[in-house]
Amino acid sequence: MGILINCQSITKSYASRPLFRELSFAIEDGEQLGLIGPNGAGKSTLLKILAGITEPDAGSLAIRKNLRVAYLAQHQKYEPGPSIVDLVTKETQDESFSEHERAAAIDSTLALIGFPDKNAEAAKLSGGWQKRLALACALVKKPDLLLLDEPTNHLDLEGVLWLEAFLKKIASQKQRTMSFVLISHDRAFLEGVCTGVMELNPRFPQGFIKSKGNYTAYLLAKQEMEAQQAHLEAALASQMRREMEWLSRGARARQTKSKHRIEGAGKLMDELAEVKQRNAMASKMGVEFEATNRKTKELLSAKDVSKSFDDRVLFKDLELVLRQGIRIGLVGRNGSGKTTLLKVLLGKENATTGTVKRADGLKMVWFDQNRNQIDQKLTLKQALCQAGEDAVVYQGRSIHVATWAKRFLFDPQQLAMPVSYLSGGEQARILIANLMLQPADILILDEPTNDLDIPSLEVLQESLEEFPGAIILVTHDRMMLDTVSNCILALDGTGGADFFADFDQCKYIFEKQKKSKTDKSDKSEKSQDNKVPDQPKSESARPQRTSNNLSGSQKKDLAELPEKIEQAEARLEAIGKEMHDPKVTSNFVRLQELAKEEEKQRKLLEALFERWQELEMLQNN
Repeated sequence: MGILINCQSITKSYASRPLFRELSFAIEDGEQLGLIGPNGAGKSTLLKILAGITEPDAGSLAIRKNLRVAYLAQHQKYEPGPSIVDLVTKETQDESFSEHERAAAIDSTLALIGFPDKNAEAAKLSGGWQKRLALACALVKKPDLLLLDEPTNHLDLEGVLWLEAFLKKIASQKQRTMSFVLISHDRAFLEGVCTGVMELNPRFPQGFIKSKGNYTAYLLAKQEMEAQQAHLEAALASQMRREMEWLSRGARARQTKSKHRIEGAGKLMDELAEVKQRNAMASKMGVEFEATNRKTKELLSAKDVSKSFDDRVLFKDLELVLRQGIRIGLVGRNGSGKTTLLKVLLGKENATTGTVKRADGLKMVWFDQNRNQIDQKLTLKQALCQAGEDAVVYQGRSIHVATWAKRFLFDPQQLAMPVSYLSGGEQARILIANLMLQPADILILDEPTNDLDIPSLEVLQESLEEFPGAIILVTHDRMMLDTVSNCILALDGTGGADFFADFDQCKYIFEKQKKSKTDKSDKSEKSQDNKVPDQPKSESARPQRTSNNLSGSQKKDLAELPEKIEQAEARLEAIGKEMHDPKVTSNFVRLQELAKEEEKQRKLLEALFERWQELEMLQNN
């Protein structure tokens, strides 16, 4: 396999702050690499160096001759006026294109992306379609290497699923191999599209760790690396103790000591200090939400709740009950009404119809995706310690603000810095810190994962799993959705609000929305779609034991389906829990066995639901 770009000893700093030092690695032909790392590690800068936009301070890049590289920035902004086809055409104004090649590239790219109207004004497109346009502008150049900086950022789940399928498609084209390097914190996305993962992190000896395979394979490689680092520290510490004993035997013993060994002890001390420093960088954000632990059985109930704006119905006749331990994942495309529903439940907006009943003294804590809860003029210290003191009170204990800041991975020197100077991920950590100071019955979290790096995502996920109260979670992170939530509520933006057992079972709603666009008049088919039985584990969501117009064997099949579906779902849930067990995540062989069994159970569950739908159609005819 050929090498597209070979990096040798790449170093980059901004002001006096080093991002990375002496990185040496290669991007291979046909490689689909996920680039990850903590916030501030220099991922975007490294991608710009690969794209030729930024020069390294030191080191060199050996680039294959005539290599075509396309770069997709994290944010897009289009001026009013130019259409989709205008902007895509502009990207082909290159001497390497003949007129025939240019026309073919434009037509094939527009068809590949699937724009409804190629003459639409770019500035008026939705955020998701603007992201697709940016991708089209990159792909029309026919690149050998595609560089994407956070392509999933702020896309809705439908957009993320589309992008994942699209990247798989272009990466598997037989007539032309395309490599890509993408930055993403979406673990499920990395799992689905990458053939290799590279984490940029100064805590690794080379400044990074790179592994072949998907995200799961990377986790195993990282665990092995961390184990090696811990073992190395222990071995060096043991060796250092022996050398210190030897050095401290007194002046008489020193007469026989070799100068070389004394110098070696000094080098050993430096090496041990370096390894200790690297291993100490593994500190994680300390997140633990405080619950009131009230004994009220029913915290909140919504009955026949609907919300409309003018002639548009966002959701209709929604019924919802929140009790201790219920964790709902709320999904839907951008604009489908997710944030509006949260505000209705919080009491910040009134429902058009229906009622929301809240328990007396109910404490609900809200994470606002727009960061509106933080005054940008405040300093970090003021934002973390809003009472104006030098300490916060957490779980009845007073904690100095500098110590509290360290818990959320802030340097005490940042305390005087204005919030407006902080990154999106750092501002998200401020909000999480403030939420932890408020005892809650219900956590309502609107996109808390935006801008968080993977280590912070993992800690947040663990904390939510341990929270004993109720949770409503809006996030595009599918791994967090399926791990934290015990049911999914999907809004289609046209009044529909359906419950599902997990995200995989609710993906069909996106297909239904696409279909309704092209066939809005087909009322009966849409009605049939609403009967798809992928619902959460409640009695109302289970197949009903009806028997009209069925043969004896068909009646028997339909009667047995509820129990078979429950057994299949229970087995799937058990497999999922085992796969997240720390003892199992370090056992690659067992992980592979469980993955195969999980796929088998999913296919079985799909077959059972298809059989139920078939029998229902028969008995209704």
